[in-house]
Amino acid sequence: MKYLTFVIVALFFFCSVHGSARNNNWEPVKIHGQLQVKGRFLCNGQGDTIFLRGVSLGWHNLWPRFYNKKAVKWLKDDWKCSVIRAAMGAYEGVEDGYLVNPEFALNCVETVVRASIKENVYVIIDWHAHDFYPELAKQFFASMARKYGKNPHIIYEIFNEPTHEHSWERIKKYAEEVIAEIRKYDPDNLIIVGTPSWDQHVDIVANNPIVGYENIMYSLHFYAASHKEELRNRVAKALEKDLPLFVTECAGMEHTGDGFLDIPEWEKWTDFLEKNRISWVNWSISNKNETCSMILPRGSYEGGWDTEVIKPAGQKSRELIRFYNTVDKVYENLR
Repeated sequence: MKYLTFVIVALFFFCSVHGSARNNNWEPVKIHGQLQVKGRFLCNGQGDTIFLRGVSLGWHNLWPRFYNKKAVKWLKDDWKCSVIRAAMGAYEGVEDGYLVNPEFALNCVETVVRASIKENVYVIIDWHAHDFYPELAKQFFASMARKYGKNPHIIYEIFNEPTHEHSWERIKKYAEEVIAEIRKYDPDNLIIVGTPSWDQHVDIVANNPIVGYENIMYSLHFYAASHKEELRNRVAKALEKDLPLFVTECAGMEHTGDGFLDIPEWEKWTDFLEKNRISWVNWSISNKNETCSMILPRGSYEGGWDTEVIKPAGQKSRELIRFYNTVDKVYENLR
């Protein structure tokens, strides 16, 4: 009888949220509260293992128009995202990047952060870089922690994708410096640390993780048409050593962000992540002429997207996020 009740309620809730993009009862931070890491698992304020599932906005300096409160609200209400990632480009010589135009970068990121807090959705503040800028990173994250660290919505991603040229020892030293700076002002919100070779050598990190700090996780990135069983096997080795992982960027196409969309392999990855209780964020809300960009150029920058303006990668992302987060919501209601 209990199982039948669950099925009936699940079907009712599934139909109700899928039948109306205006359902505003989805408030992940109210559901889960303060995030914490226990062993290798992400947990809610009560200590129960949870998942976060959502999307990343594209680089702020390339797609700043998506960095607005209406887009955040739509991704929360219609896509049922429990987390949204603000990817702040931090590169030398990049127009409107943080290193060139910090005022513009901060305006973009903080617009998304404030909107996420208002909508009660978790938000990843992503230092979207491929190289080290430790002093600038410490300054930036200290500022974010001072302003927003009191809110349980905040997640700090302190280095998007270290490359194959960056050893774990060097990444770790950088991370420890930035973490120490954040913890001066924010003692408990989740911090995500980048891993070697574009966030794929998590097995190396598992042999020598950061110690002395709580609520730390490590990023894993994959693109399903390029990264397959070999990477999953590497991840499995890290999980055997209880390394806490968070997929802050993934998608179904090739690692370039373009090429064909490998749906079967993408679903294998999703099954793997769900089985191992690993949160995931899909890339990206943007409108470039490439496979990973989820919105057509004629689509609004402020949400309100029907399926005609959502590209195949976006349609699949939305389908997966809505399905899995809906199941979680029903489960929470029945506990």
